Amino acid sequence: MKHIAVLLVVLTATAVTGAAGQEDDRVARLERMLERHMESMGHQIDVLERQIDDIMFFQRLGDIAEIDIVRLTGPALRYQPNPTAQGAGNPFRFYSYVFIPRDLDRSKRQPLIVFPHGGVHSNFTTYYTHILRELLEQGYTVVAPEYRGSTGYGAGIYRAIDYGGLETEDTYAARNFMLENYDFLDANRVGIIGWSHGGLHALMNIFDHPDAYQVAYAGVPVSDLIARMGYKTQGYRDLYSADYHIGKTAYEDVEEYRRRSPSWQAHRYDGTPLLIHTNTNDEDVNVLEVERLIQALKAEGKTGFEYKIYEDAPGGHSFNRLDNQLAKQSRREIYQFLARYLRPDRPVR
Repeated sequence: MKHIAVLLVVLTATAVTGAAGQEDDRVARLERMLERHMESMGHQIDVLERQIDDIMFFQRLGDIAEIDIVRLTGPALRYQPNPTAQGAGNPFRFYSYVFIPRDLDRSKRQPLIVFPHGGVHSNFTTYYTHILRELLEQGYTVVAPEYRGSTGYGAGIYRAIDYGGLETEDTYAARNFMLENYDFLDANRVGIIGWSHGGLHALMNIFDHPDAYQVAYAGVPVSDLIARMGYKTQGYRDLYSADYHIGKTAYEDVEEYRRRSPSWQAHRYDGTPLLIHTNTNDEDVNVLEVERLIQALKAEGKTGFEYKIYEDAPGGHSFNRLDNQLAKQSRREIYQFLARYLRPDRPVR
């Protein structure tokens, strides 16, 4: 904070006293320094918030779950600032949360849920604690990958973002890590669930790896990045066209945005049992995106998926992640759908 205060004083004084071109250059340099300091502070706050969430997970779920934070690897970064540098091309390192029911019978094979978080830049927070508890009580082991682009791990992880690209392979890597390291898990009883951006992960995982999952749930999933670029703000669009991300706008490379959009990849759906939920008053993922996904699946003659379009359900984008009765009933429908294929020890009725 002290450094930023000094920069602000110097910046103000320079702006007042300097009128020549060299003073303009000095002001521009100071502005860039201030921006870098502000960005650094933002990442430090994200790290602190995540560390608080780490503690809260243990506090709120420790009674029913064994909790661990593991480190694993996914594919090498797509964007390599210096491809000839030492270590360039190495696998990407990231963290994942692991939640295992304390009373789980490990003498027999048990199901696994892969649970990627949402957000363009976000992380797996205690926002999901009540859903985790519901899953754990049914007998599911859960892995929640903090894939590339997640917040709370510094600028390097943040700038590794690859929305709809290699980030979804990090989620797949978390699935594989669990099966390789926990011998009580059943490779034939693996499900993937996610809301919003996490819903995109669920969809792209079953498109890319249809034999790896027995069932999937996509809640209010981001489905069409091209449409999103049309109805979102310029600040949102800038997250994708940043030089460390896609690096181009949808106008400049529409095919790249199609490649990262589930609704434009519906032809690759191979029939993994899939449940899709959306809400007509969703203020984040407009219902038109999910309707487009459903239409695309139907146009391709695909079967194996089910869907429900809620009409103006209270809560908008978060409608079935709340604690009201409608949300609980919607999640009950999700759990009953998952249980058909994953057969947990204590399925909901």
